[in-house]
Amino acid sequence: MSILIKNGKIYINGALIKKNIFIKDHKIIKITSQNLKADKTIDAKNKIIIPGLIDGHVHFREPGQTHKEDFLTGSMAAAAGGITTILDMPNTNPPTTNLQRLDEKRKLAKKSIVNYGFHFGSTNNNIAEIKKVKDVTSIKVYMDYTTGDLKLDNYNVLKKIFSSNKTVTIHGENENIIKAIELIQHAHNHIHFCHVSSKEELHYTKNKKIKNSISVEVCPHHLFLTASNVNELGSFAEMKPNLKTKEDQKALWEGIHNGKIDTIATDHAPHTKEEKYEINYPFGVPGCETMLPLLLNALNEKKLILKKIIQLCCENPAKIFKIKNKGFIKEGFDADLTIIDLNLEKEIKNNELFTKCKWSPFDGWKLKGWPVVTIINGNLVFEYGKINNIVANEVTYNE
Repeated sequence: MSILIKNGKIYINGALIKKNIFIKDHKIIKITSQNLKADKTIDAKNKIIIPGLIDGHVHFREPGQTHKEDFLTGSMAAAAGGITTILDMPNTNPPTTNLQRLDEKRKLAKKSIVNYGFHFGSTNNNIAEIKKVKDVTSIKVYMDYTTGDLKLDNYNVLKKIFSSNKTVTIHGENENIIKAIELIQHAHNHIHFCHVSSKEELHYTKNKKIKNSISVEVCPHHLFLTASNVNELGSFAEMKPNLKTKEDQKALWEGIHNGKIDTIATDHAPHTKEEKYEINYPFGVPGCETMLPLLLNALNEKKLILKKIIQLCCENPAKIFKIKNKGFIKEGFDADLTIIDLNLEKEIKNNELFTKCKWSPFDGWKLKGWPVVTIINGNLVFEYGKINNIVANEVTYNE
């Protein structure tokens, strides 16, 4: 099916231009002033077309915990949030730490309606598997405890893992960030720090000697919530790393503005309401549906500019993880697009969410600026609150 998106403003090369986009065979064929004939025409008047977001950090809980989320429900939440590609983390049950489990996860992910890729897990004894694995986003190293018991603290094992792949993603907090930077200096590979949450951690990550080998991710919950929100929300505002002070939050925003932060990702980590009410509740919050609306609301409040949102949520993830033909609006690239309405005002409501867990720490927040249409591989997947269950593809990587 061919699609023509007309009358909107398109974000290209740092600017908004009034052009039409012609899509066919899953690709952006033409960016033009012509009113070309298509099977379907989308009128984007008073709206902006941006590249589909790439969420570099999700936990879709499959296999092993599908009562919380699965690739279908998680991808529905992503599509509703303007996300066209997700990269799933390995701490499932069982964890994705060998080729057989990776192959099983690939089969499970075929129900996803957004594009997907996989981070591969590391353990004390899976170096042989890491060396054999192909077509994954990164090797994930857990240097602190989180959901799933994959923590690594053996220096020699870590050294081997850090040298094993071109891109290593790290769950490292506080002084473990320093340890990781020491290791990467010997490995000469790229290291991506997940969910940096404090002023101190951000300072550690920007070691000038090897800054081109390091990238830094932050998450919306650390940008929009602080430790004081735990008093109100209790376990529903508890995640790893935990919420920090207003001073830490301010440092993260400054990091966005001064270029110390490279990506924003959701760390979408759903648990059921029942689990969150337990005494020994699990840590983590969902985020796929709320990340872009929160950022667009911040744009409307003049806290950041559209160019920065697109750099951190589209362009930089594609570059860092070497994802082919995504992250930009270009002729010949995959037709992964999000149409946003900066004037649409709406309230986040738990019962309207597509995520299986049906709750958000931002429930009740009134936001201005929302994604209204999500196009994935040239298919109209989300349109004004309605989901079309059209399966997507696994991403491919540039060499």
